[in-house]
Amino acid sequence: MIGMRNAALLNRMQENPVIAAVKQEERLSVALKSPAELIFLLTGNLFNLADLVAQSKQSGKNVFVHMDLLEGFSHDALSLRYIHERIQPDGIISTKPALVRAAADLGMETILRIFVMDSLSLQTAIKTALTAQPSAVEMLPGVMPKVINGLCRRLPVPLIAGGLITDKEDVIAALGAGAQGVSTTNEAIWAL
Repeated sequence: MIGMRNAALLNRMQENPVIAAVKQEERLSVALKSPAELIFLLTGNLFNLADLVAQSKQSGKNVFVHMDLLEGFSHDALSLRYIHERIQPDGIISTKPALVRAAADLGMETILRIFVMDSLSLQTAIKTALTAQPSAVEMLPGVMPKVINGLCRRLPVPLIAGGLITDKEDVIAALGAGAQGVSTTNEAIWAL
């Protein structure tokens, strides 16, 4: 069941399922000019995060900050609260279920990032996602249509495929398998 908290995220992915994942600050300008509706900031620090988020919002993009990859912030509830209240991204991404739950308690949209390497990690990811109750789950690597399809059937939230997405065929395969969105650092795909 998709709740109200993730309605904006789902609507943006329906408008354009390609999500610009930005790993380097200087590449943000390319993402802002792209048709991508959502930006995943996989970079940022104490000095530039507020500006990166503000630029994204001024360009009409929804921006999600990957909490685990920020520099200079601790990865705890206090830093999360500061980011929510002072920097105001649309949501966060994290591999940490407790951080996802804390962000949801603040009213933020949340994306739980999971890594699927084998059947055990798949089962653990499903249990973690059901417990953390994120707005969406981002599965890496995103080039396993059979696994994407299985996760989509078992999770009550949208699935985003990310990692190793290199061309249009990867995007089509992930979406065809049931993913609601595809995140990629490949700038050529942002323009699809």
